[in-house]
Amino acid sequence: MQETPFCLAVSHLLLYFMSDSNTTDFTNPSTFILLGIPGLERAHVWISIPFCTMYAIAILGNVTILFVVKTEPSLHGPMYYFLCMLAVTDLVLSTSILPKTLSIFWFNSREIDFSACLTQMYFIHCFLVVESGIFLAMAFDRYVAICDPLRHSNTLTNTVVAKIGLAVVLRGGMVILPYLFLARQWPYCRTNIIPHTHCEHMAVVKLACADTSVSSYYGLFVLFCVKGLDVIFIVVSYTQILKVIFSLPTKDARLKTFGTCGSHLCAIFTFYISSLFSSLTHRYGQNVALHFHVLMANVYLLVPPMLNPIIYGVRTKQIRDRLLHLITHKDT
Repeated sequence: MQETPFCLAVSHLLLYFMSDSNTTDFTNPSTFILLGIPGLERAHVWISIPFCTMYAIAILGNVTILFVVKTEPSLHGPMYYFLCMLAVTDLVLSTSILPKTLSIFWFNSREIDFSACLTQMYFIHCFLVVESGIFLAMAFDRYVAICDPLRHSNTLTNTVVAKIGLAVVLRGGMVILPYLFLARQWPYCRTNIIPHTHCEHMAVVKLACADTSVSSYYGLFVLFCVKGLDVIFIVVSYTQILKVIFSLPTKDARLKTFGTCGSHLCAIFTFYISSLFSSLTHRYGQNVALHFHVLMANVYLLVPPMLNPIIYGVRTKQIRDRLLHLITHKDT
């Protein structure tokens, strides 16, 4: 596949940020040590069972969503294209952390190369921002479909959907690049031990023996000014949607119209509530046990990818009917 200019630019920047530490004026460790879940080392094998189960469900569910949408022409529309983008994002997010986490739990393989650590950090946070943008795009799709249904097909053409998807990915990639730049510049002269299962941004930055307030403030900027703005626009969209729904003449019409938004709302609540809780407890929950921090960070990255295909598969009639058709057709 031909590389886009954006991919080439990101590759060059990643190579620059992760270049040999001998080219800098300070010494960075060549490897980090991931402890897993501190304080629960003896339970790692048992903890791996639900983690592995959630990962398997996430992989199976999201691949199924992609297969169903691809094979069913009636699902080739904006809502389902955005759903496919969400499925791909969830696959990247869960795969960014689980293989390494399971290698820690099962094989005690705790070392991770410095550049690999930064790469993992980049993909995790980049695709968290991408997922937030996809939820905003899906809210816009529901807004146009319900508030201005006659113009829905003309407004959200395949070209427009593709441009929105590209913009969401570009935004995620560019917004998270400063994470890499700042993390690459800090001197890590205290320790190379990360009390975590993966290279989470603040867990890495806390190892630096320098004033890292810039990284902390920028992380809060991403949380409140990027994801926060997404939430505000989603709330505005659903405020308008609810106004239209409550103006419908019959209860059945209101329930049917609201049902088209139910899956999206469930996925939004799962993602943003866990995101806010994980981010704030990691920064300000000094009295919270470290193993709880780490568990919540993993739950935040595993539960939404596992639940999203279940939510959409169960609550979206078209996907549910197509799945039942495939299953019954296969049985016959």
